[in-house]
Amino acid sequence: MKFARNHIGIGGEARRPMPAFTLVELLVVIAIIAILAGLLLTGSARSKARARAVQCTSNLHQWGLAYRMYANDNEDFLPRRGQGIQVLAEIDRPADWFNALPTYLGMPAFQDMVTNNVKPAAHSGSVFICPSADDPGGTYFLPYGMNMNLCPWNLAVATKYTDVAQPDSVVAMADAPGPYASTFPSARAYSIVARHSARINLLFLAGQAVSFSGAYVGCGTGDPKLAEVRWLTGTTSDATAGNY
Repeated sequence: MKFARNHIGIGGEARRPMPAFTLVELLVVIAIIAILAGLLLTGSARSKARARAVQCTSNLHQWGLAYRMYANDNEDFLPRRGQGIQVLAEIDRPADWFNALPTYLGMPAFQDMVTNNVKPAAHSGSVFICPSADDPGGTYFLPYGMNMNLCPWNLAVATKYTDVAQPDSVVAMADAPGPYASTFPSARAYSIVARHSARINLLFLAGQAVSFSGAYVGCGTGDPKLAEVRWLTGTTSDATAGNY
């Protein structure tokens, strides 16, 4: 039912009744406003997710520059990958990537950050931290991991950059779960992680950071042995890569 009043204007002339909304019409308007608000919030959330993914790619690109500078300063040798399938516990080796590379980005070694109680935390804006990563808990949090098969400690001598076959397609670092220093496509807990709307960012040894579908590169399953995304390096470390 519509409610309206007749108003008497100057001179006694009756004004036309003002139309009013019915209850149904009001509910329709409210529903439309709610839908539009939901669309705006969804669009905003997607924009923020895209921005975080771009920042993650930028972080990895910086690490890529650090790899190259480290090799230039160390007779072409690469930093070590840190611990492998174990949760990170040993942080005092200077050659491990998280201690060896930060100086090239104007930061202290990870060990020194821990000692001084300023270790990178989730959502802190540090180049150590993927902006989309949440801390799952544990002693240390490194949401980027080095390729578990690149320069492992079971090699008596560190791998040289020029020893790696096709560095433009060999992964150097990737989005990782956090408690580990290194990562690999696997069904195990240290596997690479697709945290950007089912996509993952990978850093190749040649320096480029690229986004891929997590399913395509084996997140949570295992290495599909792609030609353009290689975890094997062409060095002696490949002999034990099947253990991952």
